[in-house]
Amino acid sequence: MNRDDFKMLNQDIIYFDNGATTFKPNSVINAMCDYYENYSANAHRGDYDISYKVDLMYEGVREKVRDFINAKEKEEIIFTSGTTMSINLMVDSFFSKYLEPGDEVLITKTEHASNVLPWFKLANTKGIKIKYIDLDSSYHINMDSLYKMVTNKTKVISLAYITNVIGDLRNIKEITKFAHEHNIFVCVDAAQAAAHIKIDIKNLDVDFLSLSAHKMYGPTGVGVLYGKKELLEEADPYMLGGGMNESFDNENEVVLKDLPYKFEAGTQNIAGVIGFGAAIDYINSIGIDKINDHEISLRKYLIDKLEKLPYIDIINYESDGAIVTFNVDKIFSQDIAYYLNKYNICVRAGNHCAKLVKNVTGVTNSVRVSFGIYNTEEEVDELVNLLSDYEKIRNEMI
Repeated sequence: MNRDDFKMLNQDIIYFDNGATTFKPNSVINAMCDYYENYSANAHRGDYDISYKVDLMYEGVREKVRDFINAKEKEEIIFTSGTTMSINLMVDSFFSKYLEPGDEVLITKTEHASNVLPWFKLANTKGIKIKYIDLDSSYHINMDSLYKMVTNKTKVISLAYITNVIGDLRNIKEITKFAHEHNIFVCVDAAQAAAHIKIDIKNLDVDFLSLSAHKMYGPTGVGVLYGKKELLEEADPYMLGGGMNESFDNENEVVLKDLPYKFEAGTQNIAGVIGFGAAIDYINSIGIDKINDHEISLRKYLIDKLEKLPYIDIINYESDGAIVTFNVDKIFSQDIAYYLNKYNICVRAGNHCAKLVKNVTGVTNSVRVSFGIYNTEEEVDELVNLLSDYEKIRNEMI
């Protein structure tokens, strides 16, 4: 599907690490080059034609993001460097003020580090309490457990929409409905979801949501924090500097700009934002549902083949995302990655930035195959063929 759009595929590699980052289509690269070659000025700074064009392009992408996730207003879209910065901004700018000692934040042990460590910081600096939602036997959220563990101290539920190791799809709408009935904020890490499933903020009614462009066929160094307008207005800026203030005469007279600019201090990654807009256009031109159907079909195709190999343990057998996580019996996961790399197949191995997962799966490291739009059944066949000869793998590890 659309393989000719990706120059990286000319290198004769099979790329199964889309959960880490995706390749960039020609249209994204061209959009960024066009900015650098033809109107490379700053945004919101100049009173001349090319700077005005930058403003139009940059703000046009904010509108594209708003439409892509169906947010109410473009002022609710804050550009960041990625999901990690977005979550840190949210925690430091809003929740560090809102939460009190003893308040509870609910997460799971299958979250990415970016949705764990900022909360750990508040546990150490503010005295909040981190609680972990129980998971069922397939490592999905146990909803009954979630309902029962909420107390009058529970103030936040912060979850990945789709996790990056298990690949389970959370019922965010149901969780949000329940949470809001109990005056609990809901924060969503959509890094592994935004390129695969439709996100509808109005339908989900979440309070904050974070995503990264580079996992959506866009450039690295660009992301988004969505927040409900009334919450962002209460939040303090994460950084101070040029572009986010109206005026300052002394330390007591500082006037900040309105949303979204009070959170976008300094010169932003303008080329990256413009490239992100092209990536959204690219996804929309194909259709998010079509992309998801293609990837889920590949996942089923791989699972059907791997389960016939008795020495392979599929960790996330019952999952919903475009991720297959497994191990080969008695062989370290990174050795499998090195072995596959000899044949130009790229997979992820290790703990995948989710170091608490081992506490629920009992598995410290694993091999992860994560699919993208350009992957094919023929590529899956090549992977399975290399995994089908256990003795060959063992011999090449010696």
